[in-house]
Amino acid sequence: MRKRLRRLGAAATSVTLAALVFTLPPTAHATPMSDVMFVGNNWDGTVDLVDARTFEKYQRIDVVGDFDERVWQMRIDQRIAMAVVRNTAGEGHDQLVDDIMVSPDGRTMYVSRPSLGDVAAYDIASGDQLWHRRVHGYRSDHMALSPDGSRLLVSATTADVVDVVDTATGEIVADVPTGDFPHENRFSADGGTIYNASIGNVIAPDAEILDGLKGNRELTIIDAETLEVEKVIDFGVGIRPFVVLPDNRTMYAQLSFHNGFVEYDLEEERRTRTVHLPLSDEAKELKRRDYPLDSAHHGLAMNDDHTKICDAGTISDYAAILSVPALTVDAIVPTGDKPYWAATTPDGRYCFLSNSDSDDISVVSYDNPREVARIPVGDHPQRVRGYTVPTEVLHR
Repeated sequence: MRKRLRRLGAAATSVTLAALVFTLPPTAHATPMSDVMFVGNNWDGTVDLVDARTFEKYQRIDVVGDFDERVWQMRIDQRIAMAVVRNTAGEGHDQLVDDIMVSPDGRTMYVSRPSLGDVAAYDIASGDQLWHRRVHGYRSDHMALSPDGSRLLVSATTADVVDVVDTATGEIVADVPTGDFPHENRFSADGGTIYNASIGNVIAPDAEILDGLKGNRELTIIDAETLEVEKVIDFGVGIRPFVVLPDNRTMYAQLSFHNGFVEYDLEEERRTRTVHLPLSDEAKELKRRDYPLDSAHHGLAMNDDHTKICDAGTISDYAAILSVPALTVDAIVPTGDKPYWAATTPDGRYCFLSNSDSDDISVVSYDNPREVARIPVGDHPQRVRGYTVPTEVLHR
C-alpha cells in the first residue's frame, strides 16, 4: 500500500509540473538589433546607412523628395536666405542634410535641412517622410535628442535660439536663447542638462579689429526639464564640436582656428589644458581666411569608456587618437580629404570620420590606431551618428 501511494504521489507531481509547463506564457523573442552608422550626405540630400561592424552599406534614404514643394512654399526672404546659404557655407551647393538623430526604438530618423530651414522626420524602413517643421529664422543646424526621445533640439542659427520640437507631432514647443550662430547641442550623460555651443558669425571677416562682428561665442547650459538657462560662459571664440564627461564638469572642445582642442573645467570656468596637434605641409600654407568656416579641426569623439579621444584634423587630413586623461597622442592616422566630423560606433571600437571632399568615410580603430576601412558614400558627407536599430528596418 505504501509503495502504491508513493507511485500515485509521483504521478500527481508529474501532472502538476506538466500543467505548469503548458500554462506558462511563451517567452517573447527579442527583436534582432544591428549597430548602424547614419551618414548625412549634405549636398546630395541623402543619408547612407552603414553597418558599424562589417562596414557594409544598407539603404540610402532620400530626404529631399519634397524639395520642390518646400521651395515653392517659401516667402521671398526665405528664398534669398537659401541663396545666401548656397553661396557661402554651401560652397555653391544647397545644404540639404546637416544633422541626424534616431529615435530610441530605432525606427524613426530626424534630419535637419539647413537650406530648407527645417527639420523632418522619416520612417527608416520605408524612407517615407512623417512630418516636417520650419525652425525660427532661416537655417537649421546641429541637433540633439532627449534620452526618452520625446524632445528634439534644433539649432536655429540665424535666430540665435535652440528650438525644442515635440517628436510626436513635429510642433515647436519652446525656444531657448543662445549665443550667436548656435551650433552643437548635447545632453549630459544623466539627461538632466543641455549644453549648446555657439560659433559666432563664421561669414564675418577674420580680423582682430572686426572681431565684434563675429558676435557672442558662448556655451549655454540649460536645465533639460524646465528649459531655463542656468549659466552662460563667454568663450570669446567659436566653440566647435565638444564632449562633456559624465562628471558634468570636464569638457573637451575644439575652437575656431585652433589645430587641436582644449580641456575646460565647467565649474571653475577656465581652460585647464590646451592640446596642440600638428599641421600638414599643405595646412601650413593656408591663410586663416581660408579655413573652412573658421574651423581648423572639426570633429571630436570619445570611445565608450572615455579613455580615448578621436580628433578630426580637418585642414590636415588626419585623425588624431589620444589617451585620456594624459592627453598624449597615440597616433596620427591619415584619412581622406577634409574630415569634417568624428563619431564613435555603438560598440565603442571605431571612430568614423566623414571625409567631405573625397566623399568617403575613414574608419579608425581606437585600440590599434590605424585606418581599417575606407567607405565610399554620397556627395559631401558631413554629420555621422551611430545607433543600434532593429535589423528588420534595414535592407540593401
